[in-house]
Amino acid sequence: MQLDIKSIADKADMIINGYAFTNNDGWIRVLNLNYLNHAAVIYNEEIVETNMDDIESEIVMDYYKNNKEFMEK
Repeated sequence: MQLDIKSIADKADMIINGYAFTNNDGWIRVLNLNYLNHAAVIYNEEIVETNMDDIESEIVMDYYKNNKEFMEK
């Protein structure tokens, strides 16, 4: 199955440095648009599931915490 990067980006609530953030009822899904096999799920300000390494996870959380107010409601 091929992921459609344009469709994912269009549906994202926020994109920062190649990471697409999508809010789904409080569950924030994060996808690295440059490496589609790098993904995470954030819930209640914590990463609850990911296949990213620790450094990339920290970067994603920093992006989210510093910019979450800009996510579309």
